Amino acid sequence: MSKTVSDVMTLNARTISRHGSVVEAAKTMLDEDVGSVPVLDDDGMLCGIVTDRDIALRVVAAGRDPQMTRVEDIATTDPHCASPDESLDDAYERMTTWRIRRSPVCDGDRLVGMLAQADLVHELKDKKAGQLVEEISQPGQPAYANHSVGID
Repeated sequence: MSKTVSDVMTLNARTISRHGSVVEAAKTMLDEDVGSVPVLDDDGMLCGIVTDRDIALRVVAAGRDPQMTRVEDIATTDPHCASPDESLDDAYERMTTWRIRRSPVCDGDRLVGMLAQADLVHELKDKKAGQLVEEISQPGQPAYANHSVGID
């Protein structure tokens, strides 16, 4: 029997409110030693994800004030999510296809964990792990880069 996402995902992922500041998101990333933070709406449902890259490109490079910029203004909405009962092979395929380094794991609209490239690398055979890193690390815009920015 192959492993599922729930076998390797990180439980109890730190989150941020859509109303939180970019500085709060960056501090959470620093405290947790992670590169992304799931964004929750007012009802506690996943509504996006903010990454260190989002902060670098959508705030710093754009000359925005990180104290005044809200997470909802820069987060990627509608992120590709994994399911806890999904096979690692299926998660691997989606992450390589869409060049995703970190994926929220959701049961319906509820966040139950996070799946990172590093989680998969530990479980995959050496050749497949190398392919994952190579595919995700391709230069240029990831296929999901056209997702809307900002959370309505």
